[in-house]
Amino acid sequence: MVKKSNSLIAFFKTIVLYFTLLIVLIPFGIVVMNSFKTTQKFIESPFSLPESFKISNYVDAFQSMNFMQAIFNSLILTVGSIVIIVFFSAMTAYLFARFKWKVNKILFFAILSSMALPFQVLMIPLVILYGEMGLLNMRPTLMFMYVGFGLPLGVFIFHGFIKGIPYELEEAAFIEGCSRLRTFFVVVLPLLKPVMVTLIILEVLIIWNDYLLASLILQSPNLRTLPLSVFNFFSSYSVDYAPLMAGLLMAMVPVLVLYLILQKHIIQGLVDGALK
Repeated sequence: MVKKSNSLIAFFKTIVLYFTLLIVLIPFGIVVMNSFKTTQKFIESPFSLPESFKISNYVDAFQSMNFMQAIFNSLILTVGSIVIIVFFSAMTAYLFARFKWKVNKILFFAILSSMALPFQVLMIPLVILYGEMGLLNMRPTLMFMYVGFGLPLGVFIFHGFIKGIPYELEEAAFIEGCSRLRTFFVVVLPLLKPVMVTLIILEVLIIWNDYLLASLILQSPNLRTLPLSVFNFFSSYSVDYAPLMAGLLMAMVPVLVLYLILQKHIIQGLVDGALK
């Protein structure tokens, strides 16, 4: 009787999971379907299947978005920001976890407190400040802001993980003659790989899909990222929906591919983080 009850519970859990998956996939499916229609067909019946597959929408989107330049800009900003975030947040978290200075506790809680401050509170002051210094419309300025907003999350994630690493591993490296810096790169950093992948995915989703901050800093057409380039399909009086759907799909594909490649490491990172 107990076994039958457990089987029914497992069955209902499976049904709920598949139903949730369906709800999540419906918006994505609508974008895919409408990317092959004309704008008129999209307006008339957005939930119907396409009568024919119009590849021309993707060609139009590729040209209108200046896709190669846009994806180059997004890659430069995303990769550059994440490399800096991962490197410095790991070293900062190591400092907080291994050195029991009183000032470290104050600094750690100050960094964590900054995560509770919404970006919208700082948005206007930041734009005014950097505008007065003549630093707007520059990739390094936007990258600097991404790093500033991304470091607290990285420090928080790495700090909890590093505290769970046995200190005896580092002591063994010290006995072998390793310096503190070399010990960090040779012993500690490789152990951070699972949680590092999790942080990379989280930051990729934030930076790659960012529209608001990028729209405030980058003004030149040749500096636009993919989310900014999608806005080309909006005019003052109309929206070209069919190429817009194709453009949205093209902007999503790189992140989806990255997630599929790193999926195993993401799940492992979450499990290891929970165990720590």
